Amino acid sequence: MEKLSEKICRLKHDFISIYSGNSHTTEILPKKPSLEFQINENSLVLLHSFLENNPIYSTKFESMIKSENFLIFEGDLNNYWIDSIKHDTSYAPFYPTWMLSAFCLAEKIKELKTEQIFDIGSGDGRIAFCGKIMGLDSISVEIDENLVNLQNDLVRDTGIRFHPTCSDATIFDFDEFEGKKSAFVIGGVPEIGEILAESVIDNVLKHEYFENSIFVLTGSHAKQRFSKSIDCFGWGNLVKKFDLDIITTENLPTYWTMDQEFETPYVFLKKDNT
Repeated sequence: MEKLSEKICRLKHDFISIYSGNSHTTEILPKKPSLEFQINENSLVLLHSFLENNPIYSTKFESMIKSENFLIFEGDLNNYWIDSIKHDTSYAPFYPTWMLSAFCLAEKIKELKTEQIFDIGSGDGRIAFCGKIMGLDSISVEIDENLVNLQNDLVRDTGIRFHPTCSDATIFDFDEFEGKKSAFVIGGVPEIGEILAESVIDNVLKHEYFENSIFVLTGSHAKQRFSKSIDCFGWGNLVKKFDLDIITTENLPTYWTMDQEFETPYVFLKKDNT
């Protein structure tokens, strides 16, 4: 049976084949509840609300893709992208995960019996948002105050409280969130996000109550291809350093792979406690 991630990847390629616009920031959502994409009516309404209330997107229009109606959202990341790299300890610019990809990641995290999700380097908070609408406790950690303000506006306008926090994730105090099986989704591909990922994982694993945590890292085909170390889509050295095991990998569209034949690999890892 085709996985949700595979359906989303196929949709990306179908969309690219018919899209005639010139926006570099595009999102696609089914217009109506979709059995194909396993999105119920309540979740779909909330996903639409997130994009409709998000100032990144300025226009939307309806389009038929392979006999199903979709809404296409177009926008511009430039202002938020520039702001996101102004901090000395910002390790990756703001490039959001595709909304359907964020939904898929949150669903996979829930399947792994996780109760709590930390969206690290969260941008506009979409992964934390998707986790919250699936019933997970969600904490969004972002260093850029303008993006956190955007998140707070989205909390207000959508009614989904995914706990935006303005903080440097490398020194974030996780103590107040102990006691629940957690997933840490850490932004940034290995070429630019290694310091962030290493600092967060080191911080988390110091706490006994996070020993069974899941880490979700954004992999890179390029780093995998040219690395001489053990590999995990560019995260091989980090996997070895912290004795992590690969649970699974989900390939999903992101903005930086929209014009590519390949997708972005999201690697799910856990601590090897044997």
